[in-house]
Amino acid sequence: MSNPGGDGRTHINSPLMRESLQNKGVLATTDSDRDLQIFPDVSLVSIGGQSIFDRGKEAILPLVAELVEIKADKTIKFVVGVGGGTRVRHTISIAVDLGLPVGGMAQLVGAMEELNAILLNTLLAPHGSMPMQRDHFWDLPLYFDAGITPIAISVPPFHFWEPPPTEGHLPMHGSDFGLFQLAEVLGMKQAIFVKDEDGLYDKDPKHHKSAKLYNKITLAELMKNMPAENILDHELYEAFLTAKSLKRVVIVNGLKHGQLTRALRGEDVGTVITKETRRG
Repeated sequence: MSNPGGDGRTHINSPLMRESLQNKGVLATTDSDRDLQIFPDVSLVSIGGQSIFDRGKEAILPLVAELVEIKADKTIKFVVGVGGGTRVRHTISIAVDLGLPVGGMAQLVGAMEELNAILLNTLLAPHGSMPMQRDHFWDLPLYFDAGITPIAISVPPFHFWEPPPTEGHLPMHGSDFGLFQLAEVLGMKQAIFVKDEDGLYDKDPKHHKSAKLYNKITLAELMKNMPAENILDHELYEAFLTAKSLKRVVIVNGLKHGQLTRALRGEDVGTVITKETRRG
C-alpha cells in the first residue's frame, strides 16, 4: 500500500491496475503452474444419455445398483452428471427447423438433461441423492458431509450465451465438455465418462471390426492422431490442453459391472487419457 499523491487516501499497488487485460504480455505474467483445487479428492462421473439412459432399465438399473455399492465405500467421493440422450437430438432437430439461435438451442438442451437428472435421482433417492441446482457448486460440501450423492446436469452454463459455432449451427459445447469444465474448475482428481463402449477407439467399433482400443494414452499423443469418430466432444480435448487442475480423463463401459468401481478407485480401466504435469 502507498500514498504517492499525498491526498490522504490509501492506494493499493497492483501490477494490473493500469494495464490492458487484452495485452498478451500482461496476460502472460498472470500464468501459474496450478489453480487452487477445491475438491482434489472427488471424482466426476458422467453417465451418457444416449449410451446408458436411452437403453432403459437393462442398462440403468444395474448401473444404479453399482452406484449404491460404491456409496458404501466412504473413502470414495463423487459427483454424478447426466446427459440428455436422444431427446436432445429430437429437440435440436425441431429447433433447427424453427430457426432458433444457437443459444436458444443450448438452453433447451439443458432442460432435456434435467429430466434425466430427476429420473436418476428417483432411483437413487432411497440411498441418498439430490439433483444439484444449476451452478450451485457451493452446496457440494454439504452434500458430501450428509452422505448425499449430488446429481448435476451436463450442459455448461452458457445457455443463451453459447459461443457461435465454427461449423454448422449446433452448439459446440455438449454434455462431455460441460462436465469436464465442472471437474476442472472445481479441481477434481479425475473425470470418468460412462459410455456403452470399452473406451476410446481409433475408429467407431460399431462400424469397424478392426477398430483398436486405446488403453492408456497421453493427451499429446492423442491430439497427434485424433479419431474422426470420437466418443467424446471435440471441445473437451481443446479444453484439456489448457486445463490446470485435471490430469486424468477415463472412459469406461457402463454396461460392464465393476468398471466404474475400478475407475473410481484409481485403477487403469477402459481408456485412460493423461496430461503431463507442466514444468516451469
